[in-house]
Amino acid sequence: MELFLLVLFYFFLAVVAIQMVYYLFIFGKFSFGKPQETKEKHIPVSVLVCAKNEEENLKKLIPLLAKQDYPNFEIVIIDDASYDNTRFLVEEFQNEIPNLKLVKVENNEAFWGNKKFALTLGIKAATKEYLLFTDADCFPTSDLWIKEMTSHFTMHKTIVLGYGAYEKESGLLNKLIRFETLLTATQYFSWAKLGKPYMGVGRNLAYKREEFFKTNGFINHMKIRSGDDDLFINEASTAGNTDICYSPESFTYSAPKTTFGEWFTQKRRHASTAKHYKAFDKNQLALFYLSQFLFLVTPIALLALQYQWIIVLCAIGLRYISAWISLGFSAGKLQEKDVMYWYPILEIILIFTQLNVFFRNLISKPVTWK
Repeated sequence: MELFLLVLFYFFLAVVAIQMVYYLFIFGKFSFGKPQETKEKHIPVSVLVCAKNEEENLKKLIPLLAKQDYPNFEIVIIDDASYDNTRFLVEEFQNEIPNLKLVKVENNEAFWGNKKFALTLGIKAATKEYLLFTDADCFPTSDLWIKEMTSHFTMHKTIVLGYGAYEKESGLLNKLIRFETLLTATQYFSWAKLGKPYMGVGRNLAYKREEFFKTNGFINHMKIRSGDDDLFINEASTAGNTDICYSPESFTYSAPKTTFGEWFTQKRRHASTAKHYKAFDKNQLALFYLSQFLFLVTPIALLALQYQWIIVLCAIGLRYISAWISLGFSAGKLQEKDVMYWYPILEIILIFTQLNVFFRNLISKPVTWK
């Protein structure tokens, strides 16, 4: 028993060390980084929105996009075989908004219901060299969204990762959703700053057209229904061509799920996509999430038997303080400070939710793009 506890004790300390490396040295690259400076570029931009039965959301989104404070852009709405009035709504708006374009996508037997097929047609129809993406159920937080996102393009930086937030509402579920979004953004922003970009979110993402054709578009993962954003970035992004944008004026917001079941289904879909990442990206994500779980369970026996309990409690406290500070700075940058008041509770719920997602995905496939 003594030998087992000794091994478990040192194993626990190793887990704590791994967690602190992530929070202080990896995530800290973003959390503790300097504020960004905006340099206006005014390059021609196509804003692309893929919409399937999004009539009501487009009534709100299109006017917001049309009011963007930017001199040279077009709005490309991709109607992905909608059976509501999406197409007719966009055609009505075209009478008022000259830079609004409609791309009509019919169901194709080979790509039935595949969002990537619809996006490919939209990208080919866009007339500008720089492409900015969001979803129909999102809205930009300001009329400077295009200006902020495009300001990070340079001769070499041809991919820009933005922050897609969720609206703040009351309730624990809303805080859990926003905490998970904060943690995910902290991860992909940090790794991008470290020169290992691995994902972005389609709610707020920009890249130069040539990057799309350089990778032959979505062809390498066309059969995977999800991943038009993160799988593309995982394939196309490099240390040299990717930048991040996190100024508050560049955020987009979406309405969060209102039931745990809906959100859980969404997380299953996201998790099923991550297994197709590059080996390094899968391994670093697996190490982080596994060490998170082990941090919760390994000290139980040590504390129950009071084995080196003072050191164990100090290690637990040190890890929580480090994580709280790191994520706290990140939350300040991404305007999510309120979720950090609930941090330990939200983290524990999220860890066991992700564990549930992992096992559920082993036995059945999640629902994909509608």
